[in-house]
This record gives sequence, C-alpha cells and structure tokens, in this order.
Amino acid sequence: MKVVIAGAGSVGVAITEDLDAKGYEVTLLERDQELTEKLKANTKLNVLLCDACEVSSLDAAGLVDADVVVAATGDDEDNLVISLLAKQEFAVPRVIARVNNSKNQWLFNQSWGVDVSVSTPQQLTALVEEAVSVGSMVQLLRLDRSGASLVEVTLASDSPALNMAIRELAIPREATVVAIIRDGHLIVPHGDTVLTAGDEVMCLVTPEAHDQVQALLV
Repeated sequence: MKVVIAGAGSVGVAITEDLDAKGYEVTLLERDQELTEKLKANTKLNVLLCDACEVSSLDAAGLVDADVVVAATGDDEDNLVISLLAKQEFAVPRVIARVNNSKNQWLFNQSWGVDVSVSTPQQLTALVEEAVSVGSMVQLLRLDRSGASLVEVTLASDSPALNMAIRELAIPREATVVAIIRDGHLIVPHGDTVLTAGDEVMCLVTPEAHDQVQALLV
C-alpha cells in the first residue's frame, strides 16, 4: 500500500515512521528545505521537498498511485487544499486530514475531499468528558462518510435504562449498542444484557437517532 503524508512536523514524522516500520511504502512531503534536509540526513525516511498545495508537486509525489493521503500539516487551510486536490485531481481512494483548530471541524467533510478528519483537541476534550461525565452523552468519534457517531454514556443512578435488558429499550434501527464497560471489563452486549448503574454504554448512532438514544439512556 502506498501512503503519501503531507507535513513533516511531529505528527507527520511520527505517522511516517510508524507506517514505514510496518513495511508500507510511505512518502513524506515537506516544503521547508532546512527541515527536509535535516530529515534526510538523520532518518531513512523517504522525504520529498515540495509544496503539497501545488498540483505539480503532488503529481511528482506519485499521488496518482497513492492508496491513502494524509494531510497532516499544522495549517487547516493547507490540509483542506491538499485533501481537495488529492480527491479531485488524483482520485485518491482514502484521504485523511488533521484538524488543528476544532472550530474548523465542520469544514472537513467530503465537499473538501476529506474521508476522515482527525481533531486531536476534540478527541482530548471527548476523553476528558468521558472521564468525568456521568449521566450525559459524550461523542467519542464521528464517522464522516455515514454521519454516524460513536457515543458513550455512563449510566447514572436515575437512568431510565437501569435494570432493563437491551432488547427492552426500543433502541431505534438507526442506532446500536456496540459495547459495555462494567467494572473495567468489556462486555459484548446481547439483547438480554441487563444494564446497571455505572455501566459505560457505547453506541453507534446516526444524527436522526441521537436524541432518542439520549432519552433512553440519560
């Protein structure tokens, strides 16, 4: 599998090193000449000096044969341009983009060629909320293509779902319970699994089902 990663900052280099170690064909693009020369001198990574926001540069990097492109620069505008060019000009099957400012998250969608967006600030916020929130629904991950989200609810002592089997909850067809964490142990849920206070219930929900699932669990 051929992967092209734009942006040789700490994120881009870390991803490149991980994939390279696993045997993938990885090309790292960077427009800063000094940084590029430093990486070439100190690593065995395949680093190409170019501006990933230019079609000619992406063509030289071999995007026409790329299976995955990762726009991992520290600039959201650049990541959007790279994503759009990768998808529209080179029809890259999978485009992943880094979101630096969570306020820009709404832009990172298929209209800009983004198949999957990754926002570290948003993920950290979700992890904090997940750790301290009981009796509220927290979004852990959004699946861009479908619009569905992975959400988590830690059941409070007054949750309407307590002591009910999952099949009794009348969960809408647009949602499903995918996992339960109880006392630190993973439970694969079944229809007869009974929910108890303190259970961390993880569900996949579509936007249409979000409010209904929240009402059933919170």
